[in-house]
Amino acid sequence: MNKYISALFIGASLLGLTACNDYLNQEPEDQIIPENFFVSTSNLSAYTQNFYGLFPNHSQDSYGIGTFNTDNGTDNQAAIESSSRWQPGQWKVGQGAGNYDFGTIRQVNFFLTNVPDFAESGMSGSESEYNQAVGEAYFFRAYVYYSRLKEFGDFPIITEVLSDNKEELLEASVRQPRNKVARFILDDLTKAISYLPDESSKGKNGLNKACAQLFRSRVALFEGTWLKYHKGTALVPGGPGWPGDASLLEGFNIDNEITYFLTEALNSAKPVADATVNNLVENTDTEEGMSNGSTVANPYYCMYCMQDLSPYSEVLLYKYFSTAEGVSTQIQNQFQTNGEGTGWTRGMVNSYLMRNGLPIYAAGSGYDPAWEDQGVTATLQGRDSRIQIFTKGDHSVDTYSLDDGSPIYFRMGWLLDGDTNTKNVTGFAVKKGKSYDYTQALGNLQGVTGSIIFRATEAMLNYMEACVELNGNVDGTADSYWRAIRRRAYVDDNYNKTIAATQIAKEAEGDWGAYSHGTLIDPTLYNVRRERRNELSAEALRWDDLRRWCALDQMIQTPYIVEGIKYWNTVYTDENSPLCMKNTAGEYLEPIVSPETGTGTMSPKENSDYVRPYQIVAASMGNLVYDGYHWCRAQYLSPIGQSVFANASPDEKVENSVVYQNPGWPKTSGESADWTWN
Repeated sequence: MNKYISALFIGASLLGLTACNDYLNQEPEDQIIPENFFVSTSNLSAYTQNFYGLFPNHSQDSYGIGTFNTDNGTDNQAAIESSSRWQPGQWKVGQGAGNYDFGTIRQVNFFLTNVPDFAESGMSGSESEYNQAVGEAYFFRAYVYYSRLKEFGDFPIITEVLSDNKEELLEASVRQPRNKVARFILDDLTKAISYLPDESSKGKNGLNKACAQLFRSRVALFEGTWLKYHKGTALVPGGPGWPGDASLLEGFNIDNEITYFLTEALNSAKPVADATVNNLVENTDTEEGMSNGSTVANPYYCMYCMQDLSPYSEVLLYKYFSTAEGVSTQIQNQFQTNGEGTGWTRGMVNSYLMRNGLPIYAAGSGYDPAWEDQGVTATLQGRDSRIQIFTKGDHSVDTYSLDDGSPIYFRMGWLLDGDTNTKNVTGFAVKKGKSYDYTQALGNLQGVTGSIIFRATEAMLNYMEACVELNGNVDGTADSYWRAIRRRAYVDDNYNKTIAATQIAKEAEGDWGAYSHGTLIDPTLYNVRRERRNELSAEALRWDDLRRWCALDQMIQTPYIVEGIKYWNTVYTDENSPLCMKNTAGEYLEPIVSPETGTGTMSPKENSDYVRPYQIVAASMGNLVYDGYHWCRAQYLSPIGQSVFANASPDEKVENSVVYQNPGWPKTSGESADWTWN
């Protein structure tokens, strides 16, 4: 493979097809002889099974809480260290291609190019297995292209296995406008839907029709709202300063494209949402999701922490873990024994309504700010069930002793004495995904909590948002979805009551979704976004939502300071209170305020009574977010690595590359975006 083919296939893992079939173990993809391999449906199934590793899941190789901390670095969750995206000059162009990669795309194209027609080929096996594999292939090509669309926008569309020919490869390297890429993804998903069954023979460990419909709605909603809210900028095709080839935009009309994608989002979401609205998993509103012995006390809670997720109606696809099969994680070791290295933000917590349907600041809500002086449990009283059951309170049971079954309680002191892995970052400790089975917390790789990949309730939220974006109001279908979601959360289902009481400027203090392109949005759309935020917390969708909404521009001028619980002048600093911060020996933990030395454990009282995790260390110590998160518009898209430009150039000169860099980014590795670009 020469330097030109690497422009398209750099980073390709041609030996990546493993473990499912001896033939595949021996033969890399570019050496497979199609007429010898594509002769049985079991071979097809083994080939596509390898692509399931593309899905995010609870890592076996890291000490953390798996997918439940993917929202770190947003307005929902905070990690111990801030993301480089918020630190001016720290997100930089890479040397290599990074994710601007075609390895998996090549593997899928090889499959789709060579797989014969089942009915005419005499292939052994079953037609249902054939259809499953072909449907999976189309789905996974769409899945990879969607990841590239989100990260890079415009991208080459390749459906063939290209030969090692310089001119052919350079021509194929041309980036296509993002709307064409999104349409290509939707077309592949339409094909996937036509092949995939209603129920996979793999159960909920295999793709089915509903997965593809849900994912299609996600892609369409992403692109429709991206085009709508980034319209008039270089980040959409034909916008001022767009670096693409105008000849590729023949017949392009951005308003028509917005309508098309939002309509497709509605149409794709509806069948999944209709099948879900009257079949939501029950929420018993039980604070402790399991009783001793790991008996389910709250099905909605346990949907996120059980090993076998197949009984849960909303779960469409999940990854199964088993210590017996050597597939397990460390997440429960952290969930049950420390502060997890993450935490809900104060903005996230304050977005949850009171059960009467009113925001906490609204007259008649019943909320009393003085509750914050009494700790987390008091702060959350009377709220939406979801924030109560998915947050560790002052008296939360973390697990039960194996010796005598007695409860082991969460220790709030992790806020002060946690290390780089175990700190309770904001004081609002995440409980979503935590099991009560202590055997999973004993040592490394004992966790077997299933990892949800697709959950049907997202389709209801996708429909609701697309409906309001497209029509400006909530239709009868969206109304039924919204009320069902709120009723399960034990919130008054009259969302109009909430809309009438919403003060957008107040919400914007802790919710970036109150903005689009630097402007506050209307209360109806905001409350649809609020519902999405509250229902999908810690489910790895927040960062994508914020980018497509163009919801970060306000931080160009006004940095955002992350806050957590109220700490100073509360029960936590009162040595005589039973709720004061304590160490493992049960002794009062004295806060250390020393930002100039970098050895402190708490942010200064004079800054705020609330925990400010990124003000514990001073700016003089190299803390670039001491005054808050910063943003520049170029970072809505990721930079393309320097090697791509040289490899996709007829003379290896970066400046002559057929690939252009994303707006606001340089082509030279080690350099950051232009923070003045807008």
